[in-house]
Amino acid sequence: MKMKKFLIGAVGMVAMATSASAADLGARPYTKAPPPMMMAPMYDWSGFYIGINGGWGQSRERYDWLDYSLVSANATGGTVGGQIGYNWQAGSWVFGLEAQGNWADLSKSYVDPFNLAWSVGTKVDALGLFTGRVGYAWNNALFYVKGGAAVVSNNYWAAFNNINFVTVSNTRWGADVGVGFEYGFTPNWSFGVEYNHAWLGNQNYNWGNQNWRYTNVNVKQDLDLVTARINYRWGGPVVARY
Repeated sequence: MKMKKFLIGAVGMVAMATSASAADLGARPYTKAPPPMMMAPMYDWSGFYIGINGGWGQSRERYDWLDYSLVSANATGGTVGGQIGYNWQAGSWVFGLEAQGNWADLSKSYVDPFNLAWSVGTKVDALGLFTGRVGYAWNNALFYVKGGAAVVSNNYWAAFNNINFVTVSNTRWGADVGVGFEYGFTPNWSFGVEYNHAWLGNQNYNWGNQNWRYTNVNVKQDLDLVTARINYRWGGPVVARY
């Protein structure tokens, strides 16, 4: 009996000590659960786009006339036009195809330094670019390079004492390379600047009329183009990143 009473008393004392310790610890503080991780939208360059451009151009020509070099000079002026294309994006890389057509007014007259009465002139009144491009995007900023074909519409003339005696018009094809930067300022609208250089090669012309005929007129031509562009894009899927 004494042992039983002792065990009952010991259990009671342990229970009282445990209750007192729990009271001293106080209530467990409440911690708010962290918010779920949110997805930030990534700018998407995929889809079709259409836009306008305008800027400055320079056509550099060298005339070889009657087996000697006549003159080398630059025909400069303004240009305006439009472009249409398609981009697809893989991660940060952007690939695209584009066609561009511009009206132009690049003109210049060249005077023969050996005979000031003789002059020739040129005018580029239209140009086109058909290119592929590869770019790298930092969200809504895109840097790219491009390359493909270029075509220009040329008008040439020769004059004596400022009176034209022969004119030639032609369309010349060549190769183009370019570089550009584009910035998306809304999900669909972007603004950019671009530089292109076109190699249009050499071409011989048979110039003449009923009184004059020259069969060895060779013209070498290169073209530089600097434009500002604005595009509207649609049709790309929504891309998200964490």
